[in-house]
Amino acid sequence: MNRPLLEVDDLKMYFPLRRKIFSKERSFIKAVDGVSFSIEKGQTFGLVGESGCGKTTTGKCILKIHKASGGRIIYDGKDITNLKEKDVLKYRRDLQLVFQDPYGSLDPRQSVRSILKESICSSGLRISREKLEGTIKELLSLVELDPSMEDRYPHELSGGQRQRLGIARAIACNPKLIICDEPVSALDVSIQAQIINLFRSLQKQLGLTYLFIAHDLAVVQHIADTIGVMYLGNLVEVMPAGDLFSKSLHPYTRALLSAVPSTDYYLEKQREREILVGEVPSPINVPSGCPFHTRCSKCKEICKTEKPTLKTVYDNHKVACHIVMQEDQ
Repeated sequence: MNRPLLEVDDLKMYFPLRRKIFSKERSFIKAVDGVSFSIEKGQTFGLVGESGCGKTTTGKCILKIHKASGGRIIYDGKDITNLKEKDVLKYRRDLQLVFQDPYGSLDPRQSVRSILKESICSSGLRISREKLEGTIKELLSLVELDPSMEDRYPHELSGGQRQRLGIARAIACNPKLIICDEPVSALDVSIQAQIINLFRSLQKQLGLTYLFIAHDLAVVQHIADTIGVMYLGNLVEVMPAGDLFSKSLHPYTRALLSAVPSTDYYLEKQREREILVGEVPSPINVPSGCPFHTRCSKCKEICKTEKPTLKTVYDNHKVACHIVMQEDQ
């Protein structure tokens, strides 16, 4: 078997809080608390969950924007967890980021041409003017933008066009892995479909690998090969994308799916909803045992004391739940 392009092993990211007066103890925000997954070359791993569950922080740790508190990040067979500062730039050329806000991520003072030129030339390699112009036009064509737009500025583009420009900037470095952080959530539904199809088209043409972070389950299922569901900094279920709506096992995943409205009026009237009670616990005071037990209707004593680990139920479907594992036995 070929080795995965990216392996994340027991990743932790704790943000320290300021100590209280006269207190020796220091509290931490446990944004990511032991996350493990891998992404094969040319595949898409979808990371879903509620806002604040640690999805974006996971992506930032992989990009070396945050220095992980624990665990390992292995890229293309190399452990880059404690990568030296001088090697970070080279690593980041292989990994690019597409942002959630297509307008806020672009410099309003730069033209389309200037934005792409900066990304193309970021490696320090000299390139002729003719080749640069040709590369810019090729990038715009790849993301389905008219090359005549190269003299426009971000405010002269629509939301969908700005996101296409953001994608063009990302692929200008010839990356192997692109981290997409909620790349369609700020766009109209009709434009979302176009951008998702563009991501899939570029993946086939350029052999790209994606870590796709989102909260829209339907969008993630459409683009991902494998889906990981996060809750309170933990991965609670990892499954093939085809299993999401038909074979999901974790109570939290099932509750998320229950909240997705159906276009079938009669089916919507008949189906039973799994409504979660209570609020998401604070990442400063994470519950003992299973992090989801305070909101789970199936909670048992073991759930309150022992934290479950991701275990394979069948094929490539993994779940971290004592109840599911007991039912499966």
